[in-house]
Amino acid sequence: MRAATAAERGCVAAWRGEVNIMQPLPPVPTHNVLIPSPGPIKKSDCVDRAAEMSAIADRPALLPRMTSTNAQQLQSSPKSTGDFPASISEAPVLDKLESTSRTVKGAQAIGQDRGALAHILHPFRTMNTKGTAALVSEQASSGAHQSLQVLSNLLAAGAVAQKAAVEDVIPALLGLARATLGCSAPHHITLLVKCLNVLCKLMDIGGNKIESTYLHHSIALLRLYPQAVAFTHDPSGRVLYESTACVGQLLLRVASRLAKLVTAEGESYEGMSTKTQLQITSQIIGQARTCRLVDHLCSCLSISGSNLASGTFTSAPAAGEACKGIWGLMNGLSILSEKGIKKPAFPLAFSRDHLKLGTNEKKADGEPKGTDACLGIVETVTDNLVKEKGVQLAVSHALLHGSDSALTSTMQILIRCCVLSSLVCDILSGISGLDASNSANGGGDGTAVGAIFRQLSVRSSLPIVNNPIGKHICGNGSKDQEATANNVTDVLVLHACLVLSAVAQGLLTQGRRGSSCLLTTSQPKQRARFAALAYYATCNNDKDKNNFQSQNAAAMLALASIMALELDVNHETGSSPTASTFVSLMPRDAVNYCVLKFSNHDPAAGNHTSPETFHSRSLNSLTCWHAFRDGYVGVLNAHLRCGGISAAEHFCAAGLHLMLMSLLGGGPRGRGHCIGEHDVDDVAYLSPYGVVWAISAVQSCLPGGAFADVLLNKDSLCTLLSLLDRQHLIQIQLWEGSGGGAIGMNDLVRRIIDLLEYPFLYIQQFPGSSLAMDTHFSAGANSPAGNIAEIGKFSKLVNSSLPRYWELLQENHAGSPLVRCLELMDASDLGRPMALAARMVQNSKLLAYELVKQGFLAPALMSKMLDASSPKDVVMDALMAISNLARTSKDFYEPIAEANIWGYLKLYLAHSDASVRAKTCSALGNMCRHTHFFYASLVKYGLINLLIERCADVDRHTRKFACFAVGNAAYHNDSLYEHLRDVIPHLSNLLLGDEEDKTKANAAGALSNLVRNSSKLCGDVISQGAMQALIQVIADCATLLMASSSKKDMNSESPLKIALFSVGNMCIHAPCRQHLRSSELFRVLLRLKNSTDPTIIRYLTRITSKFSDVTLPAR
Repeated sequence: MRAATAAERGCVAAWRGEVNIMQPLPPVPTHNVLIPSPGPIKKSDCVDRAAEMSAIADRPALLPRMTSTNAQQLQSSPKSTGDFPASISEAPVLDKLESTSRTVKGAQAIGQDRGALAHILHPFRTMNTKGTAALVSEQASSGAHQSLQVLSNLLAAGAVAQKAAVEDVIPALLGLARATLGCSAPHHITLLVKCLNVLCKLMDIGGNKIESTYLHHSIALLRLYPQAVAFTHDPSGRVLYESTACVGQLLLRVASRLAKLVTAEGESYEGMSTKTQLQITSQIIGQARTCRLVDHLCSCLSISGSNLASGTFTSAPAAGEACKGIWGLMNGLSILSEKGIKKPAFPLAFSRDHLKLGTNEKKADGEPKGTDACLGIVETVTDNLVKEKGVQLAVSHALLHGSDSALTSTMQILIRCCVLSSLVCDILSGISGLDASNSANGGGDGTAVGAIFRQLSVRSSLPIVNNPIGKHICGNGSKDQEATANNVTDVLVLHACLVLSAVAQGLLTQGRRGSSCLLTTSQPKQRARFAALAYYATCNNDKDKNNFQSQNAAAMLALASIMALELDVNHETGSSPTASTFVSLMPRDAVNYCVLKFSNHDPAAGNHTSPETFHSRSLNSLTCWHAFRDGYVGVLNAHLRCGGISAAEHFCAAGLHLMLMSLLGGGPRGRGHCIGEHDVDDVAYLSPYGVVWAISAVQSCLPGGAFADVLLNKDSLCTLLSLLDRQHLIQIQLWEGSGGGAIGMNDLVRRIIDLLEYPFLYIQQFPGSSLAMDTHFSAGANSPAGNIAEIGKFSKLVNSSLPRYWELLQENHAGSPLVRCLELMDASDLGRPMALAARMVQNSKLLAYELVKQGFLAPALMSKMLDASSPKDVVMDALMAISNLARTSKDFYEPIAEANIWGYLKLYLAHSDASVRAKTCSALGNMCRHTHFFYASLVKYGLINLLIERCADVDRHTRKFACFAVGNAAYHNDSLYEHLRDVIPHLSNLLLGDEEDKTKANAAGALSNLVRNSSKLCGDVISQGAMQALIQVIADCATLLMASSSKKDMNSESPLKIALFSVGNMCIHAPCRQHLRSSELFRVLLRLKNSTDPTIIRYLTRITSKFSDVTLPAR
């Protein structure tokens, strides 16, 4: 019972995970004593050493002093099992072994004696043959406990060799665990807990040499774990904790060994065959996957969380160990899936400019990337995290109370889950799935995000040396405090910042807006959390520069991602209390320091930084989804958005806009510079989010002095257009991380189109104005009144630069990438690129030809844009583009015909929206402008009758363009005259009605064309009163002309000239002349004889010349 009680007491410390308090042991002799001197344990080591604490707690409070008598007894003890007399019972032998094992020297002696080990393991082997029946007696149970105590002492002294552990001890303990897992007696449970505790340490020792025997033991342990999770006889939760710790430690160690093996050079590693070790470790990971170990680890999390929800903390410590196991499995599978495969580049590597640099990346051609082998594991964990409240609580507990290794493992898992599903981001932030509002309050106490910020806050409470803005954020501290802070585990901080970044980006993907989603609505908390991130973003340590650079980059990324949530709320000015807090914590000088520090240009050195600094993989990417420079670019963008034009001028003066264009376009390349593999990797390392932030920052710089360098520079413009290259857009679509997929591609295209349309939107919104316009912030945001003069100069620059800008767009063949965008994007997202395409067609004949050549009028693309489900603005721009193409040249008629759009034109002639009907009539009018090419199609597809109906439409614009279309349909020949007979009454009514001058002019022109090619419709023109209507229009205009005090000619919209020309055409035909002779025409014409307009006089002469007996008096 004494041994059993000691064993039970020894397990409690490890199970509880009490990392802050440890009871000091009574004083003991120091000569050859195994136990270290009493005292507090460092916080960073406590939880990771839970097993060691268990061994320490197992020992009696007072240890016997090594005396000469004890030494003689040890020396006279048998050297092997065979030397023990059969009459001596097991208990006295174990007593001697336990007593001896309490010193380092004695433990080492026992560890080297295989016979002594056999004696220690004898109770377990008896159980293997007899089962738990062998422990019925108290003496037998005490012997098993005593054997485990001896093993604990040997392990604490480092006296168990790897070979002995694998060949002798581990098999015996696996048998003991297997037997006791089927028992429910309390003393058996205590024995099981101690067994698992010792087994965890032994598996760690056995892993020092990966052999087939270790493989068998690992598989046996993995197969035992489901029984441990399902074990219901232990209300204390110690069995769940110890078994999970065993599995977690095993998988972490195997994954770590795998990582070393796949990068090892040569046929052997640490004296063993690399190939053999790879096979064994792969089989262990494979077996864990096959037996669905992740399901049982998730069950462990669920049990822990459920107990926490009910107020029971018994199994809570198992949560961190379960996360360690899950991460070990994920990491191992990832390593195996990536073995021998080059790490895929970020999508930016596939832009046109980067491909020119010589990247050898395989083009996907629409095929998805190879699936990560751990994807199934991530999906399982994500599904449990989304659906199980217990799992959510367990994860939050692990983040608050876990060891550093458990924290790191948990954060690694969460990064992957956030990337896979943005729903996880809501859960980690504590935002209810029922909250449909864009702006929500998240990140409070009790949430995973709150726990992460708490960890960061604790570790940032003291300033770190060499922090350029550390005093600005944290104030001054003592040297001891600085030294303590410099020992912070930077890996933990790195992953904490990466989780926050992933959560913020996931919330953005869902449409959430506002930094309160992560920072709560409490301004003190917002400031404290911003301060912690800003602290890590700028801290430095010359002794460990690489690790601190990664930590800086991750913190910058977290800041940028959170600010992106806030900036999308305040789209125009970026002004908000949160934005002001950000600016106060990250002043311009600090941003300059941080960004330039990691740009391709080192301002201090005056040249490029050394290759060793930037060609390191750790400085290229933080994770598979986050590039090293993303955060720096994002923080720069946020500062520009918050700071207004004054900030733009400040950063442009530092040349940061050139650095951003360099990152987007392949980096600085001097003459004769040879691009190597490292260069390509370096320049292509901006993730999709980083690219979007860079483009946004460049646009913010335009009114600050970057306009000419960006939009009036051929190379810069080429760089922007290369981002719309088909291959790059496909890679964005296939990108699995944040900023990818259809949403990411649409965001990228929208940002680039915004930048390309900047000059046009500026002129459109502020024609002739002296106030600058920016899509991010108003011209006067945060700008002193003294800048108005500079803004006026910028306005003149934009206006005067438009011709050159159009030339550059033509030289860079801007139409081609635009068509690629239209092809790849969904119809619902085509608004921005379609608007730019319509603008190009309207303003540049060269770009119009290029668009058509690249497939703008392809049937599939036209069908997507003109479909009834497409947004109205897309349909309108498509119709306008078709109309302008037809108006520009008859060369486009055949491609328009091949586009097969007749069904859509017919649909939109009868559309409920008047503006759509009007635009369709305009397009049909221009399609008949140059030749009769489409006349037959108008009849074939039933459009001519609809056009006639539109001449009597309720909308005045539709009537105007319908008259225009009808007139052109009758202009080139008389093949449609019979079909157009019914339009004459409508035209007459329009001439006599209260219509715009342009509508009357179009109606008069249509009547003119109806008699231009033959006299087929002369009778209808006369009988339907069309000629009388024309005479009335001439009379009305003549009256207005005579009443005009200035006697100036009629305006260009006046229908007078068209009506006179129309009457002149009618005079060609005898029936019309006969009718006109008897009308009041000549009396009306006499009123115009004094006109000074030569065109009017010419038309009057043309009419009277048809009547030989009529002559108007000379003026």
